[in-house]
Amino acid sequence: MLGLIQPLDGLLHSAAQFNQAASNITRATLPSPSGQDTAELSTAAVAMAQAKNSFDANTKVFKTVDEMDKTLINAVG
Repeated sequence: MLGLIQPLDGLLHSAAQFNQAASNITRATLPSPSGQDTAELSTAAVAMAQAKNSFDANTKVFKTVDEMDKTLINAVG
């Protein structure tokens, strides 16, 4: 059970990053002729994708640790 703490923490951190990126996107205005707003929107979209990938990776770690715990419990007894 102790091995689940780190992936759970990673899931929470990823969810917070995803929500922050989504918030940044919703606050973005229409692109200006200079393109500066477009760059900020692109940065937020990349951050959102990275947060999703991190969340997915932590989910896989969580599932693997859970399976290992079940296997150990079944082997012991």
